[in-house]
Amino acid sequence: MPEHLTSAAPAPSDPAVPAARPVPGGAGPVVGFDLDMTLIDSRPGIGAAYRVLAAETGVPIDVDLVVSRLGPPLETELACWFPAEQVPAAAARYREVYPTTAIAPSLALPGASAALEAVRAHGGRSLVVTAKNEEHARLHLDHLGLRADLVVGSLWAEAKGGALRAQGATVYVGDHVGDVRGARAAGAFSVAVATGGCTPDELRTAGADLVLPDLTAFPAWLAEFAR
Repeated sequence: MPEHLTSAAPAPSDPAVPAARPVPGGAGPVVGFDLDMTLIDSRPGIGAAYRVLAAETGVPIDVDLVVSRLGPPLETELACWFPAEQVPAAAARYREVYPTTAIAPSLALPGASAALEAVRAHGGRSLVVTAKNEEHARLHLDHLGLRADLVVGSLWAEAKGGALRAQGATVYVGDHVGDVRGARAAGAFSVAVATGGCTPDELRTAGADLVLPDLTAFPAWLAEFAR
């Protein structure tokens, strides 16, 4: 969900990192994926939830602008539209309406299922590490039939590095410069997909090791990487 926080990466021993237990799997690669605009196009669903919030509160929200810059935490985006003291209540209401408004309209992005299956085919493990809360992330994955071995929510940018390190991830795939920073914090290979609001040049400048147009090219790249 939309956000612009810069948070330090938690150390692997930090109790804030929920992924301390390695997930059983083979000897293949451990690959992390962002969710919004990497695996799923959540713009229709997030837009619907924001429209409900705007109608209920009477606050004018430019929903098209909001969904053009998905990536960072919800509260950061809400702070653009609500006074600081109203942000917690707005965030709570948004999360209440989210399951009934945002899950069904959201779609899997091209290549999402095949990318997750490619990791499995190489004997590896797939992780979804996202700024979205875990409950909503799981609802999206279940609704779209996308299978991941582990879901970790409520982490953004460098903070994703702790969860990725705890699972031994060697690759992290995302669409935002914050995802590139998360990969760098974990010492993982940064694969960026140009399916979100960041341009290929912005992703490269942020330090992405590889920029793909979308996930459809990921299985072929992973086959080379796994060798």
